[in-house]
Amino acid sequence: MITVAIDGPAGVGKSTVSKALAKHFGLAYLDTGAMYRACTWWCLDQGIDLDSVSVDEQHITETVGDFFTEGHADFGVNPDNPTVLADGKDITEQIRSHEVSAHVSAVSGIIPVRNVLIAAQQAYIAAESSKDSYSGGEGIVAEGRDITTVVAPQADVRVLLTAREEVRAARRAGQSAQGVGQDDVRARDKADSKVTSFLSAADGVTTVDNSDMNAEQTLDALISLVEDAIEKKSYEEYAANLNGYELEDDDRDLLESDGSASDEDTRRSRQVGVLAIVGRPNVGKSTLVNRILGRRAAVVEDTPGVTRDRVGYDAEWAGHDFRLVDTGGWESDVEGIESAIASQAQVAVTLADAVVLVVDGQVGLTASDERIVKMLRASGKPILLAVNKVDDSSGEYMAAEFWKLGMGEPYAISAMHGRGIGELLDAAIAGLASAEATSGYLTPTGLRRVALVGRPNVGKSSLLNQLAHEERAVVNELAGTTRDPVDEVIDIAGEDWLFVDTAGIKRRMHKVSGADYYSSLRTQAAIERSELALVLFDSSQPISDQDLKVMSQAVDAGRAIVLIFNKWDLLDDFGRQRLERLWETEFERVTWAQRVNLSALTGWHTNRLLSAMETALVSWDKRIPTGRLNAFLGQIQAAHPHPLRGGKQPRILFATQASNRPPRFVIFATGFLEHGYRRFIERSLREEFGFEGTPIQISVNIREKRRKK
Repeated sequence: MITVAIDGPAGVGKSTVSKALAKHFGLAYLDTGAMYRACTWWCLDQGIDLDSVSVDEQHITETVGDFFTEGHADFGVNPDNPTVLADGKDITEQIRSHEVSAHVSAVSGIIPVRNVLIAAQQAYIAAESSKDSYSGGEGIVAEGRDITTVVAPQADVRVLLTAREEVRAARRAGQSAQGVGQDDVRARDKADSKVTSFLSAADGVTTVDNSDMNAEQTLDALISLVEDAIEKKSYEEYAANLNGYELEDDDRDLLESDGSASDEDTRRSRQVGVLAIVGRPNVGKSTLVNRILGRRAAVVEDTPGVTRDRVGYDAEWAGHDFRLVDTGGWESDVEGIESAIASQAQVAVTLADAVVLVVDGQVGLTASDERIVKMLRASGKPILLAVNKVDDSSGEYMAAEFWKLGMGEPYAISAMHGRGIGELLDAAIAGLASAEATSGYLTPTGLRRVALVGRPNVGKSSLLNQLAHEERAVVNELAGTTRDPVDEVIDIAGEDWLFVDTAGIKRRMHKVSGADYYSSLRTQAAIERSELALVLFDSSQPISDQDLKVMSQAVDAGRAIVLIFNKWDLLDDFGRQRLERLWETEFERVTWAQRVNLSALTGWHTNRLLSAMETALVSWDKRIPTGRLNAFLGQIQAAHPHPLRGGKQPRILFATQASNRPPRFVIFATGFLEHGYRRFIERSLREEFGFEGTPIQISVNIREKRRKK
């Protein structure tokens, strides 16, 4: 049984929201205010002059006592029709009359009368614990004066519902227009405050101020409180099954925690300046980016052409936030992938607010450097010239040669050792401040994070470009085009998502070296920091062990999963039948994941992706109340008990969802649960609660009876 007690002053909507709350949970409803009004009506009906200066309080108390003890009163607890009867006569409307409203405070202000009413209210509340009651033993919502402190101080949920005086007055005025009541809020407050306190919450009572909430919002707030209380009560009830069993410290920590995942930081995206790092190949751009960020974010190798996409990072220097963009090496008169890389670098310059041109001091001035300068001058952006690889003061002379570029003072730096970086960044921040506009945004941390994963050349970058509706990532037939994880905020149907395009995971990672090795490591890290993994397969090629290994990596990381079969439009009927047969055999481990067949290149069926993504993340976030979980496991255990092993039959004592993201369940049992039975439990949980698109983790803690001393 659950008891909900709601107190508060006039005009906060206690009755309306309490009845709605009781209906929502199938509970009984008790309007204690109606009980005071009914007593007032009864006194008036019995001829008692409540306007007399010398009111006979003892006579009123006896009259009220007879009203209850002699069986004259009957209060209905059906929230749809909370009738009030006096000697079988329905007086529900009469107790709302102006005459009763004008005298109810005089009756309720008599302390002995309040004591009689408190006893009657407690009797009605206690009656709902019976299976034969209106609620069938489920509980009751009781609202009115003193309910949280005197009548039901042990209620499972105690709420003080309040609102500002002017708001309550306006609501009562609206009720008066409907003939509901005519009493003045301030007068009611003054009269009632003589015998009860209802403007501040007592210890353990939750205050809900609904001044700026409508009835639906107020109801939602109370529903949340009641659901939490029901979950807590169910948790304690089922956890009691562990009494008498040996528990470890970890068990107690689990039982004391609620297992909820921490809320994500949801700060809004803030507009900042964009600083692009450009230069010809292998001058140390990515090394400089890592130095500015203070971590190895960009893949670095002593060979040209490692960076291919334009990759953005959130950065900060001396209290100034900005967006830092790393680019591939810029060259003119190139073809193929080098041309695509150069195009991305030019796009980065166009979108930037300021630019740092990095040149190689050890190599000296080249014709490519001069061509880049022409391109940069045409952009009209503030430009800083950084001469890299000047590792000590003896090499300062190397920077002098670059004065002839006409780009102003060259900054001699060493990205490898950090030399001169502070002066360069001070000048860069000044350049951003002088820019005409700030065109970048810090990445909002509240966005859902989606990683695009798969073996090389399955179409991850093509899908990213298709979703972004622009050539965001370099796409080429050459396998392994993407090296650095590329973060991109993409709007899908009016909602922003943070997509991460990752490098393809190689077949034998332990044999991979250099840039490919570090790209694979960053791909694993991208999966770990994502919430959802879109695992891509090339439908036009046979499904390989490498494909399945990539998929398993995402599943083992506990991410929500959507499987994407790309290039589906290239398949004939035989090819599609082949993949359907593979789905039933090779993908047995992830039959719970949604599958989307599409073409990243043409955009065919990419509109189906959003629904699958949302479904997977809802499942990934899902929590099952402890009471419902244990009741369900009790049902399946009774219908399909664990097989006998060695003359013993393991029994489930208690289960709880220890966490979500992904859903992880801990089962306490009297013995070892075989793998087949665990799979049966997982399958049953999915059939009952969904969990489509997310892995489920089930742990079993075996506990033995505590030995008697």
